[in-house]
Amino acid sequence: MAIRIREYERADAEAASALWDQVVEDGNAFPQTELLTEKTGDIFFREQSFTGIAYQEEDGGIVGLYILHPNNIGRCGHICNASYAVRRDKRGQHIGELLVKDCMSRAKELGFRILQFNAVVSSNTYALRLYKKLGFVQLGTIPDGFLMKDGHYEDIIPHYKVL
Repeated sequence: MAIRIREYERADAEAASALWDQVVEDGNAFPQTELLTEKTGDIFFREQSFTGIAYQEEDGGIVGLYILHPNNIGRCGHICNASYAVRRDKRGQHIGELLVKDCMSRAKELGFRILQFNAVVSSNTYALRLYKKLGFVQLGTIPDGFLMKDGHYEDIIPHYKVL
């Protein structure tokens, strides 16, 4: 299965929103609780600095995505933030790694100097392992910083990487 990454297009709204909503519904990675519709998703994805769409080269099916945007403004505007989603049935196939690598490259092209993750949930072992492999630095732990779907709290571990 050959995977490519391209920029988000309006025609992606329905599939991209459904994919994003899978992660929101899982309730263990994204801080959002509201689901996207095709309309709100299109607005959300277009308002990012960049939204990358991972698709299967054979049939064009969307298997993952990322959003990239500033983490702050003004004197901290050179720091960006990103979120990644991989379709449930495609996880474990290194699509997340492709997304993060593409995101780092795109962020650098857009003039960002640092990529920061504010809230990597401590139980997200796949993300933690990937970020370590890619050279991200852990900044410490924020105890009980993330409310899980089932109502308990887990620690979050902010990360950064100089681009």
